[in-house]
Amino acid sequence: MSDSMRESSAFTTELTPAETERLAFLMEEMAEAQHVIGKILRHGYASRDPTTPNAPRNRQLLEVELGHVNTAVKFMVAAKDINRTACSYASEAKIISVRRWLHYQVGE
Repeated sequence: MSDSMRESSAFTTELTPAETERLAFLMEEMAEAQHVIGKILRHGYASRDPTTPNAPRNRQLLEVELGHVNTAVKFMVAAKDINRTACSYASEAKIISVRRWLHYQVGE
């Protein structure tokens, strides 16, 4: 394959630097939320870092990280990367579809 053919058929995401930055920010914040969720599953909501005086409880850490995820989503909506209405519709559809698989959630 010639160099000119290789260049013309090269795959690109066509993401702008701003789109890449917003996706990276979202991914980072979601990873931090997952990290806190792991702590809660291992140690509970009320637990805190025993090596840090007055450390926040895991529940507070989760609230912060989910707030950060929401901020990343707001940036993406504002930039028109994603559609708020589509996200809301997907959320409502998930509430309906997931019920059959949840064992302990009632009245949600």
